[in-house]
Amino acid sequence: MLHTLTYLDQLTLAEDVREALSSAPSVTVPKTRRELYALSLGPEGGPVFSVDYDVDGEVVTEATVTRCRNGIAVNYPEDYMRRRDPQCMVIADDRPTDKTRYKDRFGHGFDGARADTMAWLARQDLVVVPFKAGGLTHGSPSIAIMPANAAFFATALVDLQGWVTFDELGAFTPRSILYVAPPFRHTHFDGKQVVVHDRTETLHEIFAYNLYPGPSAKKGVFSVLLDIGEQEGWITAHASSVRVTTPYDNETVIMHEGASGGGKSEMCQELRREDDGRILLGENVVTGEEYLITLSETSDLAAVTDDMTLCHPAVQDGSGKMVVADAEDGWFVRVDNLKSYGADVHFERAVIHPDEPLVFFSIDGVPDATALPWEHTMDSTGKPCPNPRVVIPRSMIRGIVNDPEPVDVRTFGVRMPACTAEKPSYGIMGLTHFVPPSLAWLWRLIAPRGDKNPSIGEAADAVRKLEHGGMVSEGVGSYWPFSTGTQVEAANLLLRQITEYNRTRYVLTPNQHVGAYKVGFSGEWLTREWLARKGGGRMRADQLEPARCALFGYAPKEITLDGQPIRRTLLRPETQSQVGTAAYDAGCAILTGFFKAELEKFLTDDLDPLGRQIIETCMADGTVADYEALTPMYL
Repeated sequence: MLHTLTYLDQLTLAEDVREALSSAPSVTVPKTRRELYALSLGPEGGPVFSVDYDVDGEVVTEATVTRCRNGIAVNYPEDYMRRRDPQCMVIADDRPTDKTRYKDRFGHGFDGARADTMAWLARQDLVVVPFKAGGLTHGSPSIAIMPANAAFFATALVDLQGWVTFDELGAFTPRSILYVAPPFRHTHFDGKQVVVHDRTETLHEIFAYNLYPGPSAKKGVFSVLLDIGEQEGWITAHASSVRVTTPYDNETVIMHEGASGGGKSEMCQELRREDDGRILLGENVVTGEEYLITLSETSDLAAVTDDMTLCHPAVQDGSGKMVVADAEDGWFVRVDNLKSYGADVHFERAVIHPDEPLVFFSIDGVPDATALPWEHTMDSTGKPCPNPRVVIPRSMIRGIVNDPEPVDVRTFGVRMPACTAEKPSYGIMGLTHFVPPSLAWLWRLIAPRGDKNPSIGEAADAVRKLEHGGMVSEGVGSYWPFSTGTQVEAANLLLRQITEYNRTRYVLTPNQHVGAYKVGFSGEWLTREWLARKGGGRMRADQLEPARCALFGYAPKEITLDGQPIRRTLLRPETQSQVGTAAYDAGCAILTGFFKAELEKFLTDDLDPLGRQIIETCMADGTVADYEALTPMYL
């Protein structure tokens, strides 16, 4: 442990930050990841360490850290702290933004709270860790400062961003600084998660006033990358990507985008089989009929990125295809879909027998036993927490792709509710739809969060049910919740990206339901398999037909896998006897109304002229041919 400021003296820091570090009783700069991990268990090393703070004279437990054989299990006493509060972001500076400013939410500027934060940090034993925001190769040197008893938070941060030392970085000016002051949640912010962003052109500061890492160590760093990209003209996409190698050794790289719950992590997962080896594609919610298919062989998957996908200029190759790399060195994997042993054998093996101990969140860890990814912490409702997580370094994922990859197909996923004649809904997307780039942009502009999102709380879910048949927009690129800038600038940047890389196919694919069929993520997995076998989704125009709802672009006339034609009712949900055209059209009206309501705010003088044409086409109920005339499809 280091209790001097030798390393920190090499940094260019504001005077109040340096004063806080100089005044703190101790400052520990761990030399190894093992040392930092040991700090996470407190001075006694476990078996259970309580992360406590003094709040106006009362001891408040913010988290517990349990020592397990394969890592530490971090749990929060409050259900509320087990998932990201979608309203946690506030902006303290005066740079352009469409997000809530600190002074508007709290009625005063941030200077007082900042001074209080520095004064509080100056009284704490601190841990300081360096990291590179955006990954070890293309990331920007940064630091995090937090109380030593929150070392688990620092461990999760460096596992996500990659371990790097001050010796390796040398003297530098941090591009971002993350400060953690947990008790301020109670003393300043009425118990709420609050993450304050304070930006200049050269420094992005994040003040995390809670110990759940989602809004700060994870998405806060995403905010930094979006801020840098907005200034430099590139995007960090909210996406996963996977290299799919068919049984015939043909390779296709698929990049999957969507709002939280839209299937990004699942795109990199193996498809699930029944005990007899068949694949349950869907179950009719009205009749209970199961639709199963057989695939003798499936493609090999090699994950490229999981959630934050770097589309950095340094990795582009001029091929007309966008080249992507992972913006993180580790993944914050949600494991709510793991219910028992055997659901995802390779991943389970990686987290049960890791190369080094991991950090688990909302997993019911037993001291000195193995933390199991399907044993989720129970919420106060008696139901399992819907947002259990594990941070796993990329190096522990089997078959990972470490080099940048050019993207052949960009898919977009949406959680869809069931749609029946008795209960029409917007759940009318067919199994697979090909769309022109202009429509691909519209879907990403809005990024519908969709049905029963597992990453947000019940209060937000209740509000969502009141809007547009259950939909709310997650915003531009689905990374909008983490952006600190303006929506129109983000929309323009996304449009330029989509039009620049013109050798890309764009596909929509639903999860959870297709009309009256409950499909879970099977539809997404089979679409992935089919696209790869089609040579990256290569199609002829005569193999496509316009969808009944123009926002869905084109539907394939047929899909065949291993000689088995997929039922046309899955490709055209209006042909399902439990749906019909009337319910389909009602769902289309819900969806179209939602798009129009969400798109209107983009029609400003700052919007790219092509973007204005695309949005006006939607407002005028344009056909898919109208969209294609604006941006031709690459087939």
